[in-house]
This record gives sequence, C-alpha cells and structure tokens, in this order.
Amino acid sequence: MSTTTQTPAPAPGTTDEEAFLARLLEFRGLEATPTRYAQDAVNQAMIRHFVEAMGDENPIYVDEQAARDTGREGVVAPPPMLSTWLMVGYKAHMAAAAGAAPDTPMARLLAILAEAGYVGVVATNDEHEYVRELRLGDEIKMTTVIEDISPRKTTGLGTGHFITTLRTYTDQHDEVVARQRFRILRFDPSGAKPAAPAPAAADPALRHKPFILRDNAFWFEAAAQRRLVIQACTDCGTLRHPPGPVCPSCHSFAWHEVEASGRGTVHSYVVSHHPKAPGYDYPLTVVLVDLEEGTRLVADFAGDAGEVEIGLPVQVDWVDYDEHLTLPRFRAATSVSESTEQERN
Repeated sequence: MSTTTQTPAPAPGTTDEEAFLARLLEFRGLEATPTRYAQDAVNQAMIRHFVEAMGDENPIYVDEQAARDTGREGVVAPPPMLSTWLMVGYKAHMAAAAGAAPDTPMARLLAILAEAGYVGVVATNDEHEYVRELRLGDEIKMTTVIEDISPRKTTGLGTGHFITTLRTYTDQHDEVVARQRFRILRFDPSGAKPAAPAPAAADPALRHKPFILRDNAFWFEAAAQRRLVIQACTDCGTLRHPPGPVCPSCHSFAWHEVEASGRGTVHSYVVSHHPKAPGYDYPLTVVLVDLEEGTRLVADFAGDAGEVEIGLPVQVDWVDYDEHLTLPRFRAATSVSESTEQERN
C-alpha cells in the first residue's frame, strides 16, 4: 500500500519556509531505501578487472604471497572499489526509469522537492571511512539512512536543499567494514524568477559556472587573459590536464604552466539536443580536442554542427561569459595562415 504524502507541496518562495523544512525533516533518520545486497562475494576476478582498468599495480590486490608479506591474511580489495560490489545493472536502472522503483522514503522526499520546483540535482560530497579492508569471500550489504536535510540554501546553481545520506557497509557477520556519507543538492534551476520570453540567442552568462579550486585557479586566470595553458611537471616535464596537485608520472608536487598554441584536431565530439539548459544554444556541439602539445581539452565548438568531424583541424576561440569568466572554445581552422592570424589577434 502506498504511503505517499497527500499534502500539496509548497512552491519555492510562496509558502512558509520553516513549515516546508519541517515537512522535509520528517524524513530524517528513516531508512532511505531497502538494504542492498551484493550479487557476488568479493572475488579475485572483479578485483583484477578493477585494478587493470584503474592502472593500479599494487600487488596486494592480485598476488596472495605479496599480500601475506605485508602482514595481511591474503589478497584484499582496493578500498575505492567499495561501491562496485553493490552496483546494479542496466535492467534495474531501466525499471526505475519506467516507474517500477519501490515507494521508499527517499523517493517520497525527492517527489516533494520536485513538486516544489527543486528538480535540478548535483552531487556535492562523497566521504568514505574504511573500517577494514575487504577480503576474498566477504559478502557485503549496504543500508542507507537519510541523515539530514538542510534549510533552503542559495547556491550558484540556484536555491535548494542539501540531502545527506549515510551508507553503512557490513559483512556476512554484520560487522561494519565501511561508511559512506553522500550529499546531493536538489535545486530550483529556474532561480524562482518569473518566466520570460526566450531570447533569440542564449545568454552565456546564464550557464552553470565551473568550480574554481586552488588546483585549477591558475588555468582560469590564464583564460581570463585569453591564454590557453597546460600544467607541466617541473621535475619530469610531463604535461597534464585537467590540472592536479601531483604529477601522475613521477609523483612530484612541483609544476609550472606551459602556454599552448591553441591549435589541435577533433578527437571526438557530441551534438546535444536535449535536455535544454539555460544559457546554451541548441543543438550544442561539444568537442574533445587533441592539442598540438599532446593533452586533450573538452570545449564548445564555434560553428555549425554539420561542420565538425573527427580529425578536423581547429583553433582556439574565446567566450566571455561575464566580466569574471572567460573560457576557450574551438572553431574550424581552414588554413595554417588563418590559424596564425587568429593567434596574433
């Protein structure tokens, strides 16, 4: 029997905010979804697939003797593989999309938020605590509790509520092996503003802004000056993108920036028609560019969707989203002389 709440959901900004939050907080402490059980025990085959895909060459994950030499009882599973054991397949996702998902507290909570206009979603935090390593033969299950719902917050994406869930992983003896605190933001992408006629061309200032952190701030600062740069390891010279704090080749923390020519070729591309987000012109063409220097960059394509193809020579172009943000995009470079002229300008 369904227990879906019958009370009409208030719209953002039109009803008492405290009353709406109280309604949301009724879900705090409830088990979000039924306990999920791993379909298979922890096994060597899945571990091998995981470490090969991730490029992790630590022998304790595949070599019994190497694991014992470190004082372990035997082979263990990589900690980042934790959620892999509980993943469901494509069929289960399709069933949920078709409305076959069970009526759970989490489903009801999200329905209330959706009815109130909070239809956007983004994951914001994923914190793991590993109590012990998983060993071959462990049978894992996971319970998920709705830990907290925040008051309405104003963010760069829009106003919304943060939902925090606590996932507890236990073994066949009901002993805790790990905990995962996962947080999402359900937000109103419209900004709760009155509807307005769509402009002839999308305003780039309405687009979602990138997250600028300590590790990538230098890249955006260079872009503001219309310079395309690549992070380079000072010790071994390896170029890397996206930016990061440590060199993946030699593990050095020393780095400097190298200015790129802005020329490259299209490695791959996608033409997006739906869903339509504010601030974008559709169809939206996004390209993955092989830069001359050897790294790749994802950016918009400045041109008709029918113009782009794999292997197309391209040249960097720039878009001013607002007075604080400039980002690169790419256009077709029809000749070397055109590319050179564009670079001078």
